[in-house]
Order: sequence, then C-alpha cells, then structure tokens
Amino acid sequence: MPALTRNIGLSLGADICWPLAFEQILADSKLKLQVGNDTIDFSCERVGLRPFLLEQGCKYDVVVDRLTHWFALQREWIKKGVLMDDLYVYNNPWSVQSYEKHSSYCAMTALGMPIPKTVMLPQKGYNEASDLDYTLEKYAHLFELEPIGADLGYPSFLKPFDGGGWRGVSKADDLDGLTKAYDESGTDLMHLQEAVHGFDVFVRAVGIGPQVRVMKYDPDQPLHERYRIDRDFVDDDARQLIEDTCLTINTFFGWDFNSCEMLRREGVFYPIDFANPCPDSQVNSIHYHWPWYVISNLKWAVFNAATRRPMRKTLDFEPYYEIAKQDRPYREKLAGYAEIARDRLSAAEFEAFCGQHLAPLEEAAFAWFRSDRCEEAVRLKVANLFPEHEVEEFTGRFLALVHQSVDEMCSASA
Repeated sequence: MPALTRNIGLSLGADICWPLAFEQILADSKLKLQVGNDTIDFSCERVGLRPFLLEQGCKYDVVVDRLTHWFALQREWIKKGVLMDDLYVYNNPWSVQSYEKHSSYCAMTALGMPIPKTVMLPQKGYNEASDLDYTLEKYAHLFELEPIGADLGYPSFLKPFDGGGWRGVSKADDLDGLTKAYDESGTDLMHLQEAVHGFDVFVRAVGIGPQVRVMKYDPDQPLHERYRIDRDFVDDDARQLIEDTCLTINTFFGWDFNSCEMLRREGVFYPIDFANPCPDSQVNSIHYHWPWYVISNLKWAVFNAATRRPMRKTLDFEPYYEIAKQDRPYREKLAGYAEIARDRLSAAEFEAFCGQHLAPLEEAAFAWFRSDRCEEAVRLKVANLFPEHEVEEFTGRFLALVHQSVDEMCSASA
C-alpha cells in the first residue's frame, strides 16, 4: 500500500503561541492513517515569503492562512496555488479580499437575518484624485446627519464599512457625538448602525469547518477578559440557531474559519459583526477556549489534507437565494441554509473521519496542553504583550484556564 505524506503549511504573521501548539501536537500524534489504499502521514512547516514562478508547483496540500487579509504577496501566492496546484486554503482568498462587512450585511439581510438597520454615509474626506473635484461638484449631494441619526436612534455605532479589530468604531450617544465621530472619520467610508438596545447576551461564535464554538463575550472588559468561560448560557434551541447562522455566513462567503457576533434581545439574536475571516487565535485573549481552537484547527486541516478534499474555487450564492425567495418562516429558511452549509463542508464525512482516525490527535493534544511546552508557549505570548512584572501572573492565569478547559473536554469525551 502506498505511503504518502500530506504537507500542511502555516501562513503566519505575528502569531506566536498557536502555531507552536499546532506543530508540536501534530508531531506528537504520529498519525499514520489508512485512507482507502493509502497510508498517510503528515508534515507541517511555516510558509516563507519569497519570489515565485507562476508555473512553480506547490508542495502543500493544505495551507492554514493568517496573512492573506493584509499581506499582498502571500495572498497572490495562495491564489496561484488554488488556481494552478489544487491547493486547499482557508479561507478563500478572493472572498477575503472582496467581501467586507458591508457586503456581509447586504447578503445576510437579503437572506432574512435580523441585521440592525444600517446606513452607509459618504466619506467625510477624500484622497486626492485627478477627477475628484469634478465628480463631487457634479454628483455629490449635501446631506444632514441629524435626520439619519434620529431615524436610527441613539446610541448608534459609526464604523468603517470594511473594518476589523474594532478599528475606527465609535459609539454616538447623541447628535453632537455622531457629528464629532463623523468629522474625525477622515477618508474612511463609514456605516452608521442602530444599536440593539436592551440586549441580555452578547455571543461570539467561531466556526472552523463544520465545528462551531459558541462563546459568551463582553466587549467592555480588557482583552484578556472579554471571552467568558460560561458554557450553558443559552439553551439548545438558541445554540442551534447560532451555529446555523455562523455556518450559513461562513459557507456563503467561502470562509472555513470566521467569527460571528450576535446580540440577544427579547429572544431574538441580531448578527452585528460577522466578516472576521481571521479570528483571534491567541491564548492571551481566548485562553479557556484556546484548546478547542487548536484541536479543531488541527482536525480540519488533517481531514482536508488526508482526503484531498477539493476546495470550492467559486462562490455559488444561488441555492441560498432560492431558499430566501420561498414563503417560509425564517427559522425554516435558516435550517435550509444550514443544510447547504453542512453539505458544502462535508460535515457528515468529517465527523466520521474524526471518529475513525483522530483519537490519537486528541490524546496528543490533551497531553500537550498539560505539558511544559504548553507553559512555554503561553509564556512566550504573554512576554510579547505584557510588562515584565506581569508575565508570571498572566502566564499562570491563562495556563489555569487552559487546564480547566482540557479537564472539562476530557470529562466530556470519557
């Protein structure tokens, strides 16, 4: 029987802790999988930045990408690999480049999701361009912020149409605050979005392939305390809705790895921010949830590499829109979208693959998270962010949450 090695590449920016976990757990697992007539093992390395010939082949079967959204060279190398070498990468690089928060609001509103009322405002300022003055004089219409703000109500949120990481987000409590924030927005093209008043739960759901983690989130806390450790804060019906919403968004845009923020008010979950196809994966912020992220990432990468599952190179919106046109309650439509999503993600095949092949990977992961190497990885990340006198304190704090999570995962799988 042929012995094959599948190669997984990590396309990284300033990532520190999770790549160490990914690489070391994969090596520790010593996976040798019998898939069809092949015996498959795995190699993992970090992808370098260098010139490339278009006809040059790609050694990787799967690339876990954390760089495409802002680093042009890597984005174009990945596009080449997908188009010419059958590379599987998450996420779809054309989608990451083209579909920002504005597009995501438009598309999900069209599918019937309860997106808060949103207005796009003309830019306050413009970069110099040869035809700018003529264009503005000919076509730009004067407008007043006051009726727009009054229609949406206060507070409201002014935020870049393509933003991320809370960049440029302002809360406007009244017209004066809105005017000040808009005047300071510069050349950014901005959305003004109504606030979801009186919400009682803030949820952040992260999807990695068909796997979804539903987390309670508190944006008013410092970064290291925003992701809460509560697990049973929504009932099964709400959890199903959140998971279906997350997977619908992700597969609509071709994102294997993306996060979705939702606010619950009077039993309705309002998606407010869900174009985040490079979610935070660092232990200093997600701590308790970090083992789930790493293990889920490994499982999805190994599954796609082992099976050589083809990547969808194009985005096919029509099946979703066909359901949206039907005269059905929204929850039935959402279930239909989610069925498409799970089919596109080969969810049933993935679950069977994990059950048959990946127990050694989980065992290696649980052992690693309790090891000195995990402590070293956590300390490296903390030392990169915190002042020296706080390194030991926060290393111990995050490590305790990691151990708590792993203990609970082990108990659940026993």
